[in-house]
Amino acid sequence: MERDQLRDGHGRTIGDLRLSVTDRCNFRCQYCMPAEGLPWLDRAGVLTFEEIERLVGVFASLGVRDVRLTGGEPLVRKDFPSLAAMLAPLVDDLSVTTNGYLLERDAKALVDAGVNRFNVSIDSLQRDRFFEMTRRDSLPQVLRGLETLAAFPEAHPIKVNAVALRGFTEDEVLPFARFAREHPYEVRFIEFMPLDGDRNWDRDKVLPGDELRAAIHAVFPLEPMPREPSATARVYRFADGQGKIGFINPLSEPFCGDCNRIRITADGKLRTCLFSVGETDLREPLRTGASDDDLERIIREAVWRKELKHHVNEPGFVQPLRTMSAIGG
Repeated sequence: MERDQLRDGHGRTIGDLRLSVTDRCNFRCQYCMPAEGLPWLDRAGVLTFEEIERLVGVFASLGVRDVRLTGGEPLVRKDFPSLAAMLAPLVDDLSVTTNGYLLERDAKALVDAGVNRFNVSIDSLQRDRFFEMTRRDSLPQVLRGLETLAAFPEAHPIKVNAVALRGFTEDEVLPFARFAREHPYEVRFIEFMPLDGDRNWDRDKVLPGDELRAAIHAVFPLEPMPREPSATARVYRFADGQGKIGFINPLSEPFCGDCNRIRITADGKLRTCLFSVGETDLREPLRTGASDDDLERIIREAVWRKELKHHVNEPGFVQPLRTMSAIGG
């Protein structure tokens, strides 16, 4: 049953859901979690595939047509392609964010299941530096997975995401620019956000997107492309027509004004902002007999209170208790 479009109290239409299927990950990226990892959720506390399917169905009836499946690392969830197949008929756009480690194994199954967009996280194209950042010697396997995925025309466009950290990413900028020019991928740099497990985030470690863009433009001239409504990335094309590159600048260039995104954690908590300090429990109602009308009421009340903006750039900002891996990218 189609219901009235989901909106927040600031008049923004909500059409994009980021849904984490697990908090577990096979990498230990410095900007995300400690080397020893984090305490994982109890498996009984994680939403089942059937619970996820029901929630997505309710959100779809409220006008949410874009769903991104995240983690942790979603491909470590057993039978993950079968979940994608369950959700694909419910939405217009089903996408996956992955570290790429298991793409060589799962790319075909995911494309066959109906996933039509992929974001693959790669923070360095140099094996030793990739290991330094992820604490895993896995770059060759990730690149093989990316190549396997690229063989499927229906998987494009494929985006490669790199978190930008001062003191590290400066040496990666031009190699990634060449990578974007030589391969059918849109590379996107993401500013380092205060969501790390070590709680070591420091503004001095943030490498603004404008600095990266200027470094690329000096060697490979760039031309801006129009920003799509609610887009997180500022996208540029290379002036000679050889590829695109994007910059996601939540700190230096916030895009809160037309944000249309909400998130559900692996344990069923609805978050209306990446930096929310409060959450709304959907798992308990799901497991205690709530009707779809009950779920709609809970969702609408929570979304109506969606934050106008994040407060990272303001005095007194409080970092969320959850890290990125526990929220869902």
